[in-house]
Amino acid sequence: MNPQKKVDLKLIIIGALGVGKTSLLHRFVHKTFYEDYQTTLGASILSKIIILDDTTLKLQIWDTGGQERFRSMVSTFYKGSDGCVLAFDVTDVETFEALETWRGDVLAKTIPMEQSYPMVVLGNKIDLADRQVPQEVAQDWCKEKDIPYFEVSAKNDINVVQAFEMLASRALSRGGHVLIHTSPEYLERKT
Repeated sequence: MNPQKKVDLKLIIIGALGVGKTSLLHRFVHKTFYEDYQTTLGASILSKIIILDDTTLKLQIWDTGGQERFRSMVSTFYKGSDGCVLAFDVTDVETFEALETWRGDVLAKTIPMEQSYPMVVLGNKIDLADRQVPQEVAQDWCKEKDIPYFEVSAKNDINVVQAFEMLASRALSRGGHVLIHTSPEYLERKT
């Protein structure tokens, strides 16, 4: 496979403390899941290269801390991002109710502020029995805002790859990415 373009995309994953942002990211990037994670302080960054639509994408994914005391610092990481994963825990209704605040925060901080900023919503921990947020409620919230919704489990590897690839595809099609290379054939034609 010889993709024509190589593109860098900066994606962010946000949501309340304990929803599984780090677990989702490690599942997507490293195909691993650990029961115990340290709380993310500020942000950490992981990268993954994928190929979509004949384009090689280098995804730089910023895993942000969900604690309220880090919110103002975390919001500085939104700048220059090409897309956002909004995550909540289906067993914790407060994390779902906080999505509106997280969404508003990211929209207010992205330049230019626009409703078409690519997002996906992930309802994580569907492997657990004590669900508090009905799937229909989450789907309706997302449909109202025209945001794709995925029921996911980082632990059991359900829909995680599909969700990140959907976000990458939307970010790429939006055109907010940075072209860093083109194919050798293209370069030869230009010289």
